[in-house]
Amino acid sequence: MLVEGVSTDALVVFALIGVALVLFVSEVIPNDVTAIGIIFALAALEPWTQIGPRGAISGFANTATITIVAMYMLSAGIQNTGLVQRLGIHLADFTRGSDRRALMATVCTTGPIAGFINNTPVVAVFIPMISDLANKSGISPSKLLLPLSYAAILGGTLTLVGTSTNLLASEFAATLLPRGPIGMFEFTALGALILTIGIVYLMTAGKWLTPSRIPVDADLVDEFDLEDYLAQLRVGTESRVIGLTVDELNERTEFDITVLQIRRDAEVFVATATDQRLESGDVLVVHGSLQAVNRFRETQHLSQLVRQEVTEETFVEEAAPDTLAKAVVPEDSTFIGETLAEARLQEFHRTTVLAIRREGELIRTGLEEIRLEAGDLVLLQTDPDAIRYFSETWDLVVIEEGAFDRLLEGGLEEIAPLSPKTPVAVAIMVGVVGAAALNLVSIVVAALGGVFLMVVTGCLSSADAYDAVSWNIIFLLAGVIPLGLAMEATGGAALIAEGLVATADVLPLLAVLLLFYIVTGLLSNVITPVATVVLMIPVAVDAAIRLDANGFAFLLAVMFASATSFMTPVGYQTNLMVYGPGGYEFTDFLKVGGPLQFLLAVVTTIGIAVLWGLQ
Repeated sequence: MLVEGVSTDALVVFALIGVALVLFVSEVIPNDVTAIGIIFALAALEPWTQIGPRGAISGFANTATITIVAMYMLSAGIQNTGLVQRLGIHLADFTRGSDRRALMATVCTTGPIAGFINNTPVVAVFIPMISDLANKSGISPSKLLLPLSYAAILGGTLTLVGTSTNLLASEFAATLLPRGPIGMFEFTALGALILTIGIVYLMTAGKWLTPSRIPVDADLVDEFDLEDYLAQLRVGTESRVIGLTVDELNERTEFDITVLQIRRDAEVFVATATDQRLESGDVLVVHGSLQAVNRFRETQHLSQLVRQEVTEETFVEEAAPDTLAKAVVPEDSTFIGETLAEARLQEFHRTTVLAIRREGELIRTGLEEIRLEAGDLVLLQTDPDAIRYFSETWDLVVIEEGAFDRLLEGGLEEIAPLSPKTPVAVAIMVGVVGAAALNLVSIVVAALGGVFLMVVTGCLSSADAYDAVSWNIIFLLAGVIPLGLAMEATGGAALIAEGLVATADVLPLLAVLLLFYIVTGLLSNVITPVATVVLMIPVAVDAAIRLDANGFAFLLAVMFASATSFMTPVGYQTNLMVYGPGGYEFTDFLKVGGPLQFLLAVVTTIGIAVLWGLQ
């Protein structure tokens, strides 16, 4: 049956794609859950989608999916060596005091690393170092964190394993074109040009456009605008709280108030770690809105110390065993989707969340019912043990102040020790890349062999290997890959290609290629790059066939465009990671990333035409 020349099968698939795009953009439910729904819908609607249950789950068996799982694990093995942390330390040592050297070292170091190691953990390691480096150099962290993310994205264009979209494109090249998969370094020359131009842009126009959102040496209380949400209350002789522990006080209190510290003479007790009973003369440091604090003060017969403000120094002074720290919620954190009450940070980690910065908005009340999301920047009252735990599990990426100073005091080996397995892990990674580059084995076989060797040699434990995988990304891949197959099988890809091919009547072939790049780039900024490359490559290859053009050139345009999303914080996961720590607004990504994205659109399109030809 046809509807205005479009088959019913294609209409059904287009409807699925439309629903998926709305869910991807709105994030009403997590993207990986949307992907599971896609798998179910494709299987349930087999008469129209034409791929059936076996085809609907084919994304799990796709070689690109398996390779990406293995590369996550290999990246974890390299991460465990301490090399990236050690490099960050040397970076800070080399650039301290010079804002230009700091920016240059940041982008020139991150880019090449991201060509071989998953860029998300690279950025996670560098965020604390770069933030500390910015403070030591006397510049706003905002001036370095956005370039850090952009450099990591640019580095992904260097090699086949630089980003998951490259691996997906290679799989499509093997199935849709007669040429076979893409080689490890086949596009490295163009990737190096893109990285170089990107670095030049970030060092010049990008440096001028990047705002200074976070003040230099900003007090954390001021940075999160908590002056009116923290107070010191004195326990008088008639107070109702005398004799109570903090837990007992919390049970009797109906106001949204959190006791953070008990200050008694020269002693400071952290509320989450003490069973001290309150005495007359104690001073309570509390967190809550002005209204809640005033009602709590009145009902409990307390007095407020109006002349003693609560600052960051209140938590980091020598007598205080706690500290304040910022932390980013990474995309694969176990806390994502949990409310703070469900995460039980206070009970398990003696950590209290004082504020959350999310997409430019500050949340400072009702925190217990807030569900954590990827990219959230949280302000913590915590202690060194909890910071160490979060750093080891990567549930939170802690931006701890003073890391460089501790290096000077404790030595390089103490803060960033190298693993005894470092030479073995590096040799395995070099072997994986070399074997794939020399076509001794396929990339998926080389990567799986590398994981096997990492585990049996003790460079990586089985538990760490599984924990290193961003399973939400894997499920996303498994869902969108069969969606792309359904679009191709039902003629949907050909239909879209036909519309885009019509532009060739008024545009030269090079301009048509540029159009594909721009459309793909814009789409990847609002949905995931993975979904974009899966949906657009079949369209691009079909269009190239209709134009009697080079299908590989069109595939590369989509691959590069989907891998370079600079214009929104949600376009790429590293953008989301620096969103909060940099204090950025949504428009900052448009202002800095927009010119870069369109500059690279022109450069990449011309580069593809020169290196691979259009016909």
